[in-house]
Amino acid sequence: MTDLATKTDLATRTGAPRLRADATRNRERIVAAAQEAFVEFGAEVALDEIARRAGVGNATLYRHFPDRRELSRSVVLAVFDTMATQAETMLAEVPEAFDALAQVVHGAVDGNVGALCPMLAEWMDPGEPELMAAQDRLDTAVEAIIAKAQAEGSLRQDIGAGDILTVAAQIARPLPGALPADHNKSVHRSLQLFLDGLRAPARSVLPGRPTTLQDLRRDCAVRTDC
Repeated sequence: MTDLATKTDLATRTGAPRLRADATRNRERIVAAAQEAFVEFGAEVALDEIARRAGVGNATLYRHFPDRRELSRSVVLAVFDTMATQAETMLAEVPEAFDALAQVVHGAVDGNVGALCPMLAEWMDPGEPELMAAQDRLDTAVEAIIAKAQAEGSLRQDIGAGDILTVAAQIARPLPGALPADHNKSVHRSLQLFLDGLRAPARSVLPGRPTTLQDLRRDCAVRTDC
């Protein structure tokens, strides 16, 4: 399925109005440009800069997204949709579940998920049905991969999805100072070391209990830095 077909299908599932092909392309360019700009400059980046990056006029941007909240919401929905689609594809197509998990985690880092979602949290209503549905779809796919890997015996049993997402987000966070040119390469190197530590059999006993996605969502609901 093409990206355009995927977005059209997403619009159909969520009840959003269908757009002409050129309008759909403009909307997708704006969302992609916003995702990049949010990561580079922060959530307060000028919308004019996003329009410039997308190659559209300001009027086109505001026609699709009347305010920053709607644009931020669309970016998060696009990130969730991309990650869920990748996780579902990896689960179906990659023979070894641990390899599928590794690809999903590395993909989340490439998509700057750990930086984007907390950054845009103030612009979102976490109880909105469409956002909840998108998050549930992603959670379900990730948890299915983890359960399969544990059933296969390749992933240690004392690990939950929340543990993996928490550490991956911390690894992806840049150190203080200027962002080095090879930041992503360094992150993937550290991330692979972490993933290797998740393989079974475990070499140590972890304190506490596995962190679930429900634990992670609950903790983030009362914090401002996650």
